[in-house]
Amino acid sequence: MNLQLLLFICLLSVYSVCGQVSYSIPEEMSKGSLVGNIAQDLGLEIKRLISGKAKIYTRSSDEYMELNRERGVLLVKQRIDREALCTETALCALHFQIILENPMEFYTVTVQITDINDNAPTFKNNEIHFKISESATIGAKFNLERALDNDSGKNRVENYVLNSTDHFALKMHNNADGHKNVEMVLQKPLDREKQEQISLVLTAVDGGEPQMSGTMMIAITVLDVNDNAPVFTQQTYKATVTENSPKGTIVATVTASDADHGSNSKITYFITNALESVRNVFEINKENGQISVIGNIDFEKSKQFELNLHAIDEGGLTDTCKLLIEVQDVNDNTPEINIMSKSTVISEDAKINTVVTMINVEDQDSEENGNMKCFISENIPFILKGSSNNFYSLVTDSELDRELSSEYNITVTCSDEGLPSLSSSVTLTLQISDVNDNAPVFERSSYEAYIVENNTPGLSIFTVKATDADWNQNARVSYILEDSSVNGVPVSSYVSVSADSGVIHAVRSLDYEHIKDFHFRVKAQDGGSPPLSSNVTVKILIQDQNDNPPQVLYPVQTGGSVVAEMVPRSADVGYLVTKVVAVDVDSGQNAWLSYKLQKATDRALFEVGLQNGEIRTIRQVSDKDAVKQRLTVIVEDNGQPSRSATVIVNVAVADSFPEVLSEFTDFTHDKEYKDNLTFYLVLALAVVSFLFITCLVVIISVKIYRWRQSRILYQSKLPVIPYYPPRYSDTLGTGTLPHVYNYEVCRTTDSRKSDCKFGRAGSQNVLIMEPSSTGTMQRIQSDRNILDEPDSPLEVS
Repeated sequence: MNLQLLLFICLLSVYSVCGQVSYSIPEEMSKGSLVGNIAQDLGLEIKRLISGKAKIYTRSSDEYMELNRERGVLLVKQRIDREALCTETALCALHFQIILENPMEFYTVTVQITDINDNAPTFKNNEIHFKISESATIGAKFNLERALDNDSGKNRVENYVLNSTDHFALKMHNNADGHKNVEMVLQKPLDREKQEQISLVLTAVDGGEPQMSGTMMIAITVLDVNDNAPVFTQQTYKATVTENSPKGTIVATVTASDADHGSNSKITYFITNALESVRNVFEINKENGQISVIGNIDFEKSKQFELNLHAIDEGGLTDTCKLLIEVQDVNDNTPEINIMSKSTVISEDAKINTVVTMINVEDQDSEENGNMKCFISENIPFILKGSSNNFYSLVTDSELDRELSSEYNITVTCSDEGLPSLSSSVTLTLQISDVNDNAPVFERSSYEAYIVENNTPGLSIFTVKATDADWNQNARVSYILEDSSVNGVPVSSYVSVSADSGVIHAVRSLDYEHIKDFHFRVKAQDGGSPPLSSNVTVKILIQDQNDNPPQVLYPVQTGGSVVAEMVPRSADVGYLVTKVVAVDVDSGQNAWLSYKLQKATDRALFEVGLQNGEIRTIRQVSDKDAVKQRLTVIVEDNGQPSRSATVIVNVAVADSFPEVLSEFTDFTHDKEYKDNLTFYLVLALAVVSFLFITCLVVIISVKIYRWRQSRILYQSKLPVIPYYPPRYSDTLGTGTLPHVYNYEVCRTTDSRKSDCKFGRAGSQNVLIMEPSSTGTMQRIQSDRNILDEPDSPLEVS
């Protein structure tokens, strides 16, 4: 009940001023006990503790407190023993910081640990012995061992009680450190003959609730007369010792003298300090009073020692003195760099003076040995800003650019001012996260590509390429065809762009005669948020193909009427009859036209200009020339392969129009004849093709058969007798007609149609035996000549 009341009173002492809060709790509180509502006392909301990832930062490795972010309270993490935590100080407190991120903040928290009476006073020795001369005078003092109580304040030793005696009384003296020295004062003369041995009980009582005590037995042997006590030459001695002095180092020598002689003047020296921190570091030579080092002297743990020395002679008389030892610091501790809070990743668009890391530096040495300076690597966009109490903040000093440097290894070095100077360093690795601050950049400022017309839809034309200096998703480039039109038609109906690869495809088959080139814009857009983009102009040039035949503009070919050019019979050589005019919508050499006379009623009368298409006479027109002349002119372009068109030019050789009119009244019949002739030509082509394939099969079969027969004859070794057909004739005749032809001429008087048929030569097949061959025959087929015009007279030359 008393413990709970004490806890309640301590919690009422909470205060928070200017980012600092203090609490007071008793020691030995159980794990999970409430220390205080840190969120309320610091004026923070619970969600700020959670979002800021609040945590406790302490310089020591032991953590006695824990922070509950969800409740915003401080709790005891482990049992706190004040006596183990603070061995030599009256005030005991825990100091730590509450660190928050986003933005970074820290608050100082102090928790005072109050003492409870959990330790009883104890004596180092359960029993001590005194030898006191019976001649000891009243008022003689005998120094007693002081009881040790690890508690503090009113819970430490408050009083001593000496029981079972009427010879001695207790006298207590308060020291500057708050402890009490106890002396046993003789108040009644001793008589060895009456009582040689005296047993006393010394009880030490503390002031706590409940009160606790410890006892020690005192055994006194009464001796004969020794009437001079030892006397130290000084009541207070002072000495200095260097930190980390080796064991065995002599610190000081104390001296006491005794006016007695003999054994009564022999003095023995003791250290009477009860604290282990003194007894484990120093020892005194009992005979000569030299104090030497036996343990490790650490300035950071103890800067000063106070030794209580006791000199006693053989008669039991004593004297006391003090030895004050000052510890001199040496530079034996390197600066300790503690990372309070740090960020491993920072955005490249972070503002200047953005806190990246908070650092606390501590050097346990003192004065110059403990003065520190910290610095970081040069030529980086960061600086180290110092504040009070050796706190530093690593902040940005200039703008960051991930594209120049995506990672920084920042080395923080701290050195003290000791001789020699000691230093320590820590390396912080900081990643720079990407921000979409770079737009895609095309490899070229503009593109120009060629494609041949009549392409296949879906054909790949070429590829545009853009790069983005950013990283990951921000550098993922997509290609978009911007909306535009070509001759009023959306450009998307001509080309498409692959969003991932930038490959430009033709959507349709392009025609050079309709469009020769067109422009459009391609946009490259990255995957950032918001996205950045750039665009480029693409020009597509269409290359011509020879896909259009020439078109005859003049003379105009009509369906029913007959148009003829008149040539007077008096026309001389070179007379311009007419001019064939043709165009080709292709370009370049595909549009270069040449004119040739394909057929003519009289080839000796007319010619066509190869380049200009002019029809001229090449001889003098005579009266024998037919009135109606029919010329077929072919117009060819220069493409590969070339294309052509034909035109029929009707020429009337006459001097008067009535004569021309009578001659051309049957032109309508010619048209019907031309239609019939086309049908027959197609039919004849089909029949000839069928006969050709049949003959080819027969010839191959015969060849195979003869090959097999020749193999048989070769294997049988029979003689080969050449075969001569019965109707074999010489082909080397000297006449104009080496063979006999049959002619069948059919003429009509009304329709003005004439047919002329050539019969086959009398010898359809001629077999020729070459002298060097054995059994090889060749077939010579006769040619068939057909007159170009049915009305022309038959001429054989």
